[in-house]
Amino acid sequence: MQAKDVMSTDVVTVGLETSVRDIARRLVEHRISAVPVLDRDDLVVGIVSEGDLIRRPETGAERQISWWLRLFAEPAENARDYVKSHGLKAEDVMTGDVITVSEDAPLEEVATLLERHRIKRVPVVRDRKVVGIVSRANLLHGLVAGAVASAPTTNDREIREALHGALAEAGVRKEFVSVVVCDGVVQLWGVVETGAEKSAMRVAAENTPGVKRIEDHVGVLPGTLRAVLWAE
Repeated sequence: MQAKDVMSTDVVTVGLETSVRDIARRLVEHRISAVPVLDRDDLVVGIVSEGDLIRRPETGAERQISWWLRLFAEPAENARDYVKSHGLKAEDVMTGDVITVSEDAPLEEVATLLERHRIKRVPVVRDRKVVGIVSRANLLHGLVAGAVASAPTTNDREIREALHGALAEAGVRKEFVSVVVCDGVVQLWGVVETGAEKSAMRVAAENTPGVKRIEDHVGVLPGTLRAVLWAE
């Protein structure tokens, strides 16, 4: 299986001028751990993760470095640390050396990158433009499916694309769910807010041509947890 077989295509991105506060809001609202940063040509130039936003004055968790360690640090290093912790825009706090993969990258390669660089998700790019993102969850879903089925065929990918369109029509928030198709068998993963959304996913899969069987692994958030997540 390849990255394009498991990646999420609804990618939340930000621009170089996006404020740190807005980035934090998007991470919370979409329940994700990082967002790619795009330039004016929509080319990926960086990524901002939760870790980039933790050590800031606003949180009271700014890293305190003793004065004597600062004496031995290079001036440029101190300056970079200051910009990282006090910057107000994505270009100030982002990690510029972005780890990416192509659509055709094997899942084994993606898994190795996530482990080697200790990251939770990796953008999928085509000509440096983001076309998807593979998270640890997406990767696990693909590996589970790959363990019991052969590599996806062209028809499997057409089924997945058609099902994504049906989910959008049904109003299901695709950033919270994952679809894997192997040998016409559709595996639905993730979490939705209501039972109606879970049913809509099943019905969408049932109505997609070429689907042989559906394996539903989608969970529904308890009402109390939904209230906490969406509290103002």
